[in-house]
Amino acid sequence: MLLQVHDELVFEAREEDIDFLADGVKFRMMTAASLDVPLVVDFGIGNNWDQAH
Repeated sequence: MLLQVHDELVFEAREEDIDFLADGVKFRMMTAASLDVPLVVDFGIGNNWDQAH
């Protein structure tokens, strides 16, 4: 993880590791707390932060 900006996490990873990273981060974020509403996690991929949106 490179940085956190408000409610976003920014990672740098090799292309072959992206699926593994995405699955792990999504799972951890979605199960971080037990709430009455689901925790929704979106994942964007790009060569820079702008492209990932």
